[in-house]
Amino acid sequence: MTKDSFNTGRQLPGAYVLLEALQREGVDTIFGYPGGAVLPIYDALFHTPSIRHVLTRHEQGAVHAADGYARSTGKPGVVIATSGPGATNLVTGIATAYMDSVPLVAITGQVALSLLGKDSFQEADITGITLPITKYNYLVKDPNELAYVIHEAFYVATSGRPGPVLIDIPKDVQSALVSFDSYPPAKLALPGYQLTENHLDEKLARLVQALEKSRKPVLFVGGGVINSGACTELLKLAEKTGIPVAYSIMGKGAFPDNHALCLGLVGMHGLVHTNYAFTECDLLLGLGVRFSDRVIGKVNEFCPKATIIHVDIDPAEINKNVRVPFSIVGDVKNVLNKLLPLLEDFQQDYSSWRRQIGGWKEQYPLRYENNGLKAQFIIQQINELTKGEAFITTEVGQNQMWAAQYCQTLKPRTFITSGGLGTMGYGFPAAIGVQMAHPD
Repeated sequence: MTKDSFNTGRQLPGAYVLLEALQREGVDTIFGYPGGAVLPIYDALFHTPSIRHVLTRHEQGAVHAADGYARSTGKPGVVIATSGPGATNLVTGIATAYMDSVPLVAITGQVALSLLGKDSFQEADITGITLPITKYNYLVKDPNELAYVIHEAFYVATSGRPGPVLIDIPKDVQSALVSFDSYPPAKLALPGYQLTENHLDEKLARLVQALEKSRKPVLFVGGGVINSGACTELLKLAEKTGIPVAYSIMGKGAFPDNHALCLGLVGMHGLVHTNYAFTECDLLLGLGVRFSDRVIGKVNEFCPKATIIHVDIDPAEINKNVRVPFSIVGDVKNVLNKLLPLLEDFQQDYSSWRRQIGGWKEQYPLRYENNGLKAQFIIQQINELTKGEAFITTEVGQNQMWAAQYCQTLKPRTFITSGGLGTMGYGFPAAIGVQMAHPD
């Protein structure tokens, strides 16, 4: 998309252009904390009743709330902060979203164009600081570029593997009059964000052959299944084949915890029977996972008897942590939709494998000494009272692992936790974001 997409029909201050573009992207809630370098935006917000602003007490709380909003809805979360320390206070939250593939748009104020690069009061090179933890970021120097930068940022944040994008806007750009079209821009199509699924039919045929030869397969699912909206397809795949399903902490909710085929959490904080299943399986199909160190432990001892096949939308994840004989780069939902018809005549019987896992499950259940008001007992009671229908947000540490073990999650996007970065202080502001997205 180019600047020419916007004609000279109207003159609006940059801050109003920003908010109109946000409305066109379907934004109804912004989390933030005001400051001098974003006052024009806050003035415009006062005159934009269709967008609700949630005032937090700290910028890090705002970005975690936007993150919780995004995880629980699948829509990009939006956060706003002023320049300098306001912007740098977002860094931990942006890194949290980056590690867990959460769509987020962070809007920061910046000193005026004439003051850039002069160590001005409350100036920080936030685009440089956040370069390693964003999918892309922008410093808007031309007011006429502001509208299409906003739309491009949302496209980047939500296309392919989701993630955070930052837009840094100098104060005088927010105030400058901009020519703004009264019609929505054309649909964006950036060449760098087009997913190419090469040789998919050939690879799917090879995958079906591997499933037919397997006697002890396991489906291992991560957050990519939830991000792609592939939970229904995953359920169909598991029930069609009878293959048990394990998940990483980011994949919790992708498959119902109360399903007979659910193995639960795997890895260093996972369940004994699940880890035994990984040790003994002969085929591991990873769907939307990144094989983190918390799952694989010692690489040379991970799934020692298994052929590992990896399906992921991000080619950078293939063979990064675990070497695989072959992989499928693609959107998990699309891959599963094309795989399911190939399994119409699937006849393999995995009942003896499921019985073996069931024996481990009986032998090594989750347990604790019930001699007082234990955390595990409290979490179990919360789970029984909510019947798996509540949104659960966690802090990080032992409480997080107990919640992952003892809370039954039945629906995607209802277990909200910081997985990759392990951000302390995440749970409470994330819960505010979830509540704002789901007031009932």
